[in-house]
Amino acid sequence: MSNPHTSKIELTVELDDNKVPETLHWTAQDGGITNEEAKAMMLSVWDAKSQETLRIDLWTKDMPVDEMKVFFHQTLVAMSDTFNRATQDEKMTATMKDFCDYFADKLELKK
Repeated sequence: MSNPHTSKIELTVELDDNKVPETLHWTAQDGGITNEEAKAMMLSVWDAKSQETLRIDLWTKDMPVDEMKVFFHQTLVAMSDTFNRATQDEKMTATMKDFCDYFADKLELKK
């Protein structure tokens, strides 16, 4: 019988007096990440029991809006890639990629 390997990802959020995030840091030892700063994060987990997605969306109060738009665009692109790997649904993946292009165009993100 083999020994199971456990990997830990740690998130640290420093809040101001109004409970608004001031700093975000994350650690993933297996990935070589130790206490790295981030300005925004989105975490989704699937609750199989309730059949719903649970989410944590956080960003620091000094996250610039223009960077938030880029963050959202890159997240949408990554989600379409993940959707494709998980489902092999090429048609819907192409539709999602089309939306990502539309999103970027409307926000004038592409040069």
